[in-house]
Amino acid sequence: MTTDAADLPDWEMRFRAPRVSLPDWAEDAPDRALFVSNATGTYELYAWDRSNGRQRQVTDRPNGTTDGVLTPDGEAIWWFSDTDGDEFGVWMRQPFGGGEDEPAAPGLAPSYPAGLAIGRDGSAVIGRSTDEDGTTIHLVPAPGSGEAVEIYRHRESAGVGDLSHDGSLIALEHTEHGDAMHSALRVVRPDGSTLAELDDTEGGTKELGLAVLGFAPVAGDPRLLVGHQRRGRWEPMIWDPVAGTETALPVDLPGDVGAEWYPDGSALLIEHSFEARSELWRYEPGAAEPVRVETPAGTVSGATARPDGTVEYLWSSAAQPPVVRSTSGAVVLDPPGAKAPASVAVEDAWVEGPGGRIHALVQKPAGDGPFPTVFEIHGGPTWHDSDAFASGPAAWVDHGFAVVRVNYRGSTGYGRAWTDALKHRVGLIELEDIAAVRDWSVKSGLADPQRLVLAGGSWGGYLTLLGLGTQPDAWALGLAAVPVADYVTAYHDEMEALKAMDRTLLGGTPEEVPERFEASSPLSYVDAVRAPVYISAGVNDPRCPIRQVENYVDRLAARGAVHEVYRYDAGHGSLVVEERIKQVRLELEFALKHLGGGDVLGA
Repeated sequence: MTTDAADLPDWEMRFRAPRVSLPDWAEDAPDRALFVSNATGTYELYAWDRSNGRQRQVTDRPNGTTDGVLTPDGEAIWWFSDTDGDEFGVWMRQPFGGGEDEPAAPGLAPSYPAGLAIGRDGSAVIGRSTDEDGTTIHLVPAPGSGEAVEIYRHRESAGVGDLSHDGSLIALEHTEHGDAMHSALRVVRPDGSTLAELDDTEGGTKELGLAVLGFAPVAGDPRLLVGHQRRGRWEPMIWDPVAGTETALPVDLPGDVGAEWYPDGSALLIEHSFEARSELWRYEPGAAEPVRVETPAGTVSGATARPDGTVEYLWSSAAQPPVVRSTSGAVVLDPPGAKAPASVAVEDAWVEGPGGRIHALVQKPAGDGPFPTVFEIHGGPTWHDSDAFASGPAAWVDHGFAVVRVNYRGSTGYGRAWTDALKHRVGLIELEDIAAVRDWSVKSGLADPQRLVLAGGSWGGYLTLLGLGTQPDAWALGLAAVPVADYVTAYHDEMEALKAMDRTLLGGTPEEVPERFEASSPLSYVDAVRAPVYISAGVNDPRCPIRQVENYVDRLAARGAVHEVYRYDAGHGSLVVEERIKQVRLELEFALKHLGGGDVLGA
């Protein structure tokens, strides 16, 4: 990036500052690593030889690349090649040291990805999803030794979980029972025959999910680390599909708990998320309890245990930008260039709502309220806002806005019942929680009731449009990025895996439960919208497709409603820094034009 940082406002510098992901390393060649960076202005994959410090850019595409995997021996990099962000494509392979890209599985047609696991013998297990076939999973032999063989097929969504160390076992997650929110597990042999099943849904009769966390990284060890929800939250256990045994772990931490193996299989690295913060623990099977791995207060966005026993992790807080740290005390990977300016810390707000106590995170500018306030609504919906660095909310604070982020029912990190609560009355339940926090923000003196902005992307964009129509007197402005706008058309146009999720959330297809789709669709309430509306959408988006957005916009235009639309050539968001800055600038300009405020460029 060539822009002189000294001439830029802080909000732009946060987007432009070089970032790196947590490096992934090859299991049998730990000095060979792969990471993602925006160093060129577009998020791309980079190879890093830690033995000599050499780094090189692996991919270079107009709309960026973030999906890549190292082979266990570190000799090659697999990366997913789609078209302009449409998420539909094929896996490519490139030598670690550089060279020509080649199709990694030449016999497989393009698809949406459904998991990937690469074996030590050069073979791979590839999951594919298409509208025509549902999910198929294929065993791809080492290059030059045969053609891909299909070992699984089902109309419902499924995916590759992991491949055992010796390649003899494949763990799959599937939703053959029809509940796309709660997966069952199956361990199969390379020929596709079933070795063992684990199904906490009991055929779809119970809302209890399972997740593959990884096979033990040791030769001859068939144990599989599994996430389960049997005690009302996500937590790990060890399942031996050969012996048929399950081992519960005494990790009694509040909130959701995930885990991965240490490289020698002797211990587990526990990732614990609770009330919008996260921390790390080490647990040795058979011990009475885990031991804390010291990390600063904030959010650990990813962590990995290295062969020498140290732990590397990507950390940030709302106030401090991300950094890849090690428990050795070192900064693991520090990109060159100006660092992102700090922002302000978040404050916690707990608000009583119709479904229980709601957690919200608040950032506010200097001075006394009430402030113009942006309710920045997260996507997912099964996700949550955390005490992590986010350039978007920080930009609003720089311009004098308070920012409130609500972990509504449907959010993760507060237990299974909270996450699963939004079914059937989709969208409406989340908006009840947002309304309760909105009322609190006004009564507490934080928010100016005449300058309340509802904003968000993806599911957050959907809730923005739905909220503007169902709560027209509550909001002064709406900013919706890549939203669901017309739920029926979105269902028919979106990728197959999301169709399955919508059937789970709403209890059927638009033809089977038309009243639920109508009640949950922003298009049903578009004529009630009074606030100015800004909408941005990617023309190649497979998740919130452009046609259903156009249907909503046409209805706004037909009655002369105040609105602006920005269409860009990408998918579900953009990996190009300049494009992202442009989108935020347009949102700021729209808000300041209709609410009043300062100069966008000079803030």
